[in-house]
Amino acid sequence: MAVVDSILIFVLSLLVGTVGILAGVRLVVDRDAGFANAAMTALIGAIAWAITSFFVGWVPILGVLLMLAVWVGVINWRYPGGWGTAVAIGFVAWIVAVALVYAFAVIGFVTPDALGIPDV
Repeated sequence: MAVVDSILIFVLSLLVGTVGILAGVRLVVDRDAGFANAAMTALIGAIAWAITSFFVGWVPILGVLLMLAVWVGVINWRYPGGWGTAVAIGFVAWIVAVALVYAFAVIGFVTPDALGIPDV
C-alpha cells in the first residue's frame, strides 16, 4: 500500500505544480503555456529542487535560497522573459499550489504536508 500512496502523492504533487506553473505563466507572461510544457517544467523543477536539496539543503538559509534559485532558474530556462518574469511565475505558482493543497486538506483528501509544498 505504501507504493500506491507514494505514486498517488507523486501524481498529485506533479498535478499541483503543473497547475501552479500554468497559472503563473498565463497570468505573468499572458500566453498559453500548454499543459504538457507546464508539466515538464514542474517535473524538471522538482528534480532540480531535489538534487540541490540533497547537496545543500542542510545548509541553514543558504541551502533553501539555492534550492529556490535553481527552481526559478528552471522556470527562467523554460519560459521567456528573464529572471524577473521567472520569479513572478514562481510566486504565482506557489500561491496557487498552497491554495490547491489547502482545498485538498479542507475536503479531507490529503494532509497539507503530504504534497510537499514548502512552508504549508
